[in-house]
Amino acid sequence: MKKNLVIVALALSLVACLAEDGPPLPKAHADNAPAANAPVAAIRHGLPDFADLVERVSPAVVNISVDQTIRPEDDDNPFAGDPFFDFLRRFGVPGQGFPPNHPSVPRIRQGIGSGFIVSNDGYVLTNAHVVGDTRAEVTVKLSDKREFKAKVIGIDRRTDVAVVKIDAKNLPTVVIGNPSSARVGEWVAAIGSPFGLEHSVTAGIISAKARRLPDENYVPFIQTDVAINPGNSGGPLLDLSGRVIGINSQIYSRSGGFMGISFAIPIDVAIKVKDQLIQHGRVQRGRLGVYIQIMGQDLAPSFGLDAPRGALVAQVEPGSAAARAGLKPGDIVLKVDGKEINENNELPRMIGDKQPGSKVKLEIWREGKSRELTAVLDEQPQEETAHKQDGKSSSDKFGLSLRPLSAREAAQLGVPGGMVVETASGRAARAGLRYGDVILSLNNQPITSSEQFRQLAEKAGKRFALLIQRGNARLFVPFRLD
Repeated sequence: MKKNLVIVALALSLVACLAEDGPPLPKAHADNAPAANAPVAAIRHGLPDFADLVERVSPAVVNISVDQTIRPEDDDNPFAGDPFFDFLRRFGVPGQGFPPNHPSVPRIRQGIGSGFIVSNDGYVLTNAHVVGDTRAEVTVKLSDKREFKAKVIGIDRRTDVAVVKIDAKNLPTVVIGNPSSARVGEWVAAIGSPFGLEHSVTAGIISAKARRLPDENYVPFIQTDVAINPGNSGGPLLDLSGRVIGINSQIYSRSGGFMGISFAIPIDVAIKVKDQLIQHGRVQRGRLGVYIQIMGQDLAPSFGLDAPRGALVAQVEPGSAAARAGLKPGDIVLKVDGKEINENNELPRMIGDKQPGSKVKLEIWREGKSRELTAVLDEQPQEETAHKQDGKSSSDKFGLSLRPLSAREAAQLGVPGGMVVETASGRAARAGLRYGDVILSLNNQPITSSEQFRQLAEKAGKRFALLIQRGNARLFVPFRLD
């Protein structure tokens, strides 16, 4: 009889633990305490209940649709850059959607994605691969069904972050969180528009942090098992306090669909990019000018290291910040401004976070001992951005977005300098300029900067000749402004 009473008592205790209100949440860390109006997900039946959190955050999550006019000369692939195609290409399904013969006339490229409002006057964060480029026509749809034409403020492809602006006031906004406080195993949720199904909510846990992906040197991704599909890109990743800790960006997939591995851009990385895009229309990054490789376990003893650490310098670009500082092949960069480099791919992000022209102290390992060098950083070549120029894009008049040749590119071409065509539209497209062309001179005057190009073009009048390099060939291209 006593045994039965004990069993009944234990059963009642278990039922009490699973009661509707559930046990109290663990005490939040001081640096991750919920802000005012930021809901904390309740615990029901032993699992987090995101209902209140979603109700609070959803009004600040938007649906993004993109229409982009593609000209034949822009790209040989009619779907390259399309948000949906780009999603498939990134995640393992190349070739999907290709017509046998694409048309040779301008066409409209359409895509969908998600985003979220970060200021009540209309700034929206999303992915660069959702927007496509600065010429795209972007429509933002709010949760209350209002739609706005958005202006593309800027795009940063290196981090896959874009900022667009809608003309509206007193908008609901998200609360920005702290990704460094998030822990592996914690519950997170995503809100977005998978396959156009607006304001869909999915949940999971953080699987890993600071995940490095191939050819991604600037983003320490948050890996989750939250279900992410085409259309989710650009939407927020939320912690249990309803704060945004990341932007959902990529998945790993062999089929094009969700397979349990998703990646989000940490929100602190995205906010730094957003601030620069709003202020400058582009992102300025420091550049050292080295090629690095992994310092593996088998290499470490050869360099006199007790364990593999740091970034091994394989090559130094002539004339670069690294060359001026005295870096040599075989040096191992151990620290940047006192911060240790545990893995080689941490070096590009540390340097990229610095402003061009800034001084950095490098602790290096050379010939069995450490020493310090000081480098004055160069600037990373610019990618396509919405450059501010009297409130208009630099491509408005000429239809061009340009970046300088890097020292390595110039050496390969055997030229002192030039400007690489990033995008060509309008007059530039009609002149026959294409992505990847290198403009060497304008009316026989060498071109080394966008500002120099603009000044020489202004002086030249309505018509001028550009000397360009396309592949291994050079040719003159007539350019008309009338």
